[in-house]
Amino acid sequence: MNNLNHIAFIMDGNGRWGFKKNRNRNYGHLAGVKTVQKIVEASILFKVPIISFYVFSSENWTRSQSEINYLFNLICIYFKKEINNIIKNKIRVNILGRLKTLPVKIKKILQEAVIKTKKNNKLIVNLAINYGSKNEIIDAIKKIKCNAEEISKEKVNKNLYLNLPFPDILIRTGGKKRLSNFMLWQLAYTEFFFLNKLWPDFSKNDLKNIIKKYHKIKRNFGGI
Repeated sequence: MNNLNHIAFIMDGNGRWGFKKNRNRNYGHLAGVKTVQKIVEASILFKVPIISFYVFSSENWTRSQSEINYLFNLICIYFKKEINNIIKNKIRVNILGRLKTLPVKIKKILQEAVIKTKKNNKLIVNLAINYGSKNEIIDAIKKIKCNAEEISKEKVNKNLYLNLPFPDILIRTGGKKRLSNFMLWQLAYTEFFFLNKLWPDFSKNDLKNIIKKYHKIKRNFGGI
């Protein structure tokens, strides 16, 4: 049976879900946050050590300012409300992305969450915010202090935003079959699961079934 250290999620479909409910995109984002909470709880139950959520990409800045403001406000409200429960449940929060260019309010709240939870070890939750994988690779290479010919895979690995085990599973909801500039370096040997189901409809049982399928996969990593 395959070891399972890390599951990554591309949470696609919030806006479409909101429209399906005869509401707006923001209503879908609110429902999406509730699904994140459910999946965090399920990950603890299933003893998954690390999970990563693609929250806001470097390309999402092209969305309307009102939607961006709503998303950032939603994140701020969530951490203000839930930080004590996060600490109580021994969850560690990490942030991936270029935080320097985020608005001051959300940047401060995210940094505080990282600091307050840094000693927790029951579950690591990585949030990719203002994240683009191409940016991450460029930033990693810039941090490597050596000549071009001395750059290696190991040195790039150590200089990525987080030095953690790469995802074993990638789950993308919403029916699209693409990576959308998410963890391009880290997903080289990841098992992909693409679901038509929209993110707010993704459930604990969906996660459980994917984990079961993953454990039955023969993983060769380029071998036989």
